[in-house]
Amino acid sequence: MQTPLEVTFRKVRKDPRIEVLIRQQVTKLEKVCPHMISCRVSVEKPQEHQRSGSPFRVRLKITVPPEHELAAIRNAGEGDLHEPLATVVRRTFQAARQQLQKLAAKQRRETKSRATQEVGGFVVRLFPDQGYGFIRNLEGREIYFHRNAVLGDEFDNLKIGAGVRWTEHEGDEGSQASSVRVVDQRGRARTNREPRR
Repeated sequence: MQTPLEVTFRKVRKDPRIEVLIRQQVTKLEKVCPHMISCRVSVEKPQEHQRSGSPFRVRLKITVPPEHELAAIRNAGEGDLHEPLATVVRRTFQAARQQLQKLAAKQRRETKSRATQEVGGFVVRLFPDQGYGFIRNLEGREIYFHRNAVLGDEFDNLKIGAGVRWTEHEGDEGSQASSVRVVDQRGRARTNREPRR
């Protein structure tokens, strides 16, 4: 993930076993979608005296490039009154995993169906002093781009993790991106300084 996992507990005692379970579940999500940007998990117990259904609410918010926000929620009151928190966490992550699988399959179909058309991905490396960087497409392949390929003079504002769309073509040294358009600028501001090889 581009940004560290965020886990918050509200009105629920922080349990190291639940934190370990959440990290394991996030690892499973990353296997489905290795280019996830962020994942925020909220574990709550909204009411002190629940009369029916599970007393716990678990919410996930996941960001996937180029501009997708996914949410999975298991609300208090769903399921069994005595359902353990670990079960609620697993079921919420299972719902998120199904959403990610559908999105990943859709993105793969779109990428394959438009070989020379505009495709999406995110910036993985930047070399601002040398005026170039690399984009990773949704299949995990990296593509070179030059500052002149970025539309709207946005190269100097680019961040690692920014969602972009581009047209790919063969250059002198292999595939490269042209007409790079920024669609999501939520990346981090860290850049590389080493020259291109």
